[in-house]
Amino acid sequence: LEGVVMELADCALPLLAGVLPTANPEEAFKDVAAAFLVGAMPRKEGMERKDLLAANVRIFKEQGQALDKVARKDVKVLVVGNPANTNALICSKYAPSIPKENFTAMTRLDQNRAQSQLAAKLGVPVKDVKNVIIWGNHSSTQFPDPSNAVVTVGGVQKPVPSAINDEEYLKGAFVTTVQKRGAAVIAARKMSSALSAAKAASDHMRDWFLGTGDRWVSMGVVSDGSYGTPADVVFSFPVTTSNG
Repeated sequence: LEGVVMELADCALPLLAGVLPTANPEEAFKDVAAAFLVGAMPRKEGMERKDLLAANVRIFKEQGQALDKVARKDVKVLVVGNPANTNALICSKYAPSIPKENFTAMTRLDQNRAQSQLAAKLGVPVKDVKNVIIWGNHSSTQFPDPSNAVVTVGGVQKPVPSAINDEEYLKGAFVTTVQKRGAAVIAARKMSSALSAAKAASDHMRDWFLGTGDRWVSMGVVSDGSYGTPADVVFSFPVTTSNG
């Protein structure tokens, strides 16, 4: 932790007011408005996210209890550590005084991966593609959905499916590439995603606080039964946010 503190100092970040290194969750979560829960057993080559479940129940039970005890009741909680959907549900169950809608699991990395793949296929900057959706679990069972995505080409918005005009790609290689991207990264670097996951966490929390504007984004949230999903499971949906 001391090494991380040194690196943060060395970044000379103008908005960083201070850093408190601690292994005590009650100390870490005291009065926080945003909590990024990244501390989980890391996924290694050959492992599925479900293999991490038993080891992480203890971690997220403890963190949920600490958040319940000392965090603000409007705290925004983002679970990054895998299996993220299940970990978010566990954390929420052990923090009953915090509204369950304040607990989210990160599928923004999957959204960013999907957006990047579509932009590359179309030959446009990634910022010109929006509204791709990630449905379900942050795992290889997720469904990346480009059917409502739009791309801006020459100042004109077009539906991504018609712009690509390759149904076989959109229903085949695109889906499997996004589903298996995490495993591909692990195979290539022998570690799970790092920088891309941090960027996705930043994107997720920025949009949660500041709003999504004229687009929607994907977040794992506790289901209310929308779209025919089971209630009270953490499931990735398209969401919009406004007014914090």
